[in-house]
Amino acid sequence: MGNQTINSILNNVLNKINPSKKETAEIKEIVDNFTKKIELRMRKVKLKAEVFVGGSFAKNTMIKKDKYDIDLFLRFWENGSLSDLTHDILDGICDFEMVHGSRDYFRVKVKENIYLEVVPVKKVNNPKDSENITDLSYSHVKYINKRVKDKKILDEIRLAKAFCYATRCYGAESYINGFSGYSLELLVYYYGGFVKFLKGMIKASLGKKKIIIDMEKQHKSGKNISLDLNSAKLVSPVVLIDPTYKHRNALAALSNETFRRFISEAEKFLKKPSEEAFELRRTNIEAIKAKALKKKQEFLLLEACTNKQVGDIAGSKLLKFYRHLTHEISKYFNIKDKGFNYSNNQNARYYFVLNSKEEIIVDGPDAGDKTNLLKFRKKHKNIFINKGKVYARESINYGIKRFVENWKNNNSRKIKEMYITKLEIV
Repeated sequence: MGNQTINSILNNVLNKINPSKKETAEIKEIVDNFTKKIELRMRKVKLKAEVFVGGSFAKNTMIKKDKYDIDLFLRFWENGSLSDLTHDILDGICDFEMVHGSRDYFRVKVKENIYLEVVPVKKVNNPKDSENITDLSYSHVKYINKRVKDKKILDEIRLAKAFCYATRCYGAESYINGFSGYSLELLVYYYGGFVKFLKGMIKASLGKKKIIIDMEKQHKSGKNISLDLNSAKLVSPVVLIDPTYKHRNALAALSNETFRRFISEAEKFLKKPSEEAFELRRTNIEAIKAKALKKKQEFLLLEACTNKQVGDIAGSKLLKFYRHLTHEISKYFNIKDKGFNYSNNQNARYYFVLNSKEEIIVDGPDAGDKTNLLKFRKKHKNIFINKGKVYARESINYGIKRFVENWKNNNSRKIKEMYITKLEIV
């Protein structure tokens, strides 16, 4: 497939993902009006803060969505609880919902499809004085707006965001562990375009060394980076030094699992470009179930609920429980396929395709431990000793649904401790 065809596909995608002038104008009017309300309210309560628009809207890299979340930052000179100060300001001008995080922020519904996320930040002149990642947001907007002015690159960034969103690789939230919007803006600018970004990531992933990108050459070498950055910030498969703060990895949230999925999808797209690659694919549960039954495998669909706050907190709790449950199931069943789908509410669905292991080996006590050996014999019939340790062979003569029901009954306390309020077979 020639470049002309790829360019044609990308142009068609851009026509779909670019917000209309009407939408952009409407959002700008909403933001301007709300900013004026905040400034009036701050004068009234005698609080001093700088209001600035952040996120993709401020950087002109926003893609078309059914629902828009616009970041509005209050940059405080004040000390004390910035969330409390912001609460006092908003309390006099609108209804809002508090969102808990490393620093609480506020969500304001303006229209059915437009929300403002009002985020309190500390005004810092030096990034090292920041107390929270959001304190660097002003620097991020300033850097992108200064460096990325070419309309073509801005469009290429939109393509990267749409592609990563469609492949479930977009978002630094802990239940996604993907590329943040800021990291994609940096990477597409660094590589010089969307396709070049895909090729660059694929090529870099083939190397044996960790991928390290220092756009502003703030460090003398990779060794210096290892010394200057906290080891926890270096575990991601790609280390992208934040050009506004050399001690930060802008891709610290990226997991190996998400990165592998991204590379796989990038390779597929480059091999066979299509507009469908930019469309979010829903999990076809019925097709997965039919395929499993055809292969005479068991299929299980579960729904789990949590009482934790919608978003990153609920999503991370539901994902953690999914991983724990997967580990428990894998002790007794061979898992052939599995999936986690978070609805961005307080529930998620897990699916499993599997078959029974038929027989498992259960670890027991040392052969000389008479007290525990007696207990072990009462629970298991088919025991044997190997190298001074007792084991038991246990037949798996039940299906996955029975296993889940038994596991629920025996682990109700653990389920509650993991903040899961409901676990049901669908």
